[in-house]
Amino acid sequence: MPEATVRTSSADVQLAADYFHGYAVVGVLAVVGVLFVAVAFTAGRLLRPVVPTPEKLLTYECGVDPVGEGWAHTQVRYYVYAFLYVIFAVDSIFLFPWATVFAAPGFGGATLVEMFIFLGFLAVGLLYAWKKGVLEWT
Repeated sequence: MPEATVRTSSADVQLAADYFHGYAVVGVLAVVGVLFVAVAFTAGRLLRPVVPTPEKLLTYECGVDPVGEGWAHTQVRYYVYAFLYVIFAVDSIFLFPWATVFAAPGFGGATLVEMFIFLGFLAVGLLYAWKKGVLEWT
């Protein structure tokens, strides 16, 4: 039974070499990045002064010595406002790429419809938060 021979041309070999060369560059860059961080942390650990004192071992809160329990009641509405702010701040970032695409020729109508759909979702979310009474400060 004759053996099947696989013939590869030099162009195929060169293409494969170029393909793996791109991954090798990414791999070497990742290794260099990890080594850079490891060396920086190790140097910081070796070079820093270590002189523990009782004052340094206390919990630090804005320069005031901690007194009493560590438990404090916090209103949930602060987190809700912060969460809503983050949502709308991140969503507003999407308006900038939209503006650049909208300015490009040939994308006007479709991009305008997509942005109104996007803004509609934001409006529904804001309306939902308003109906639930989340935005009332009492």
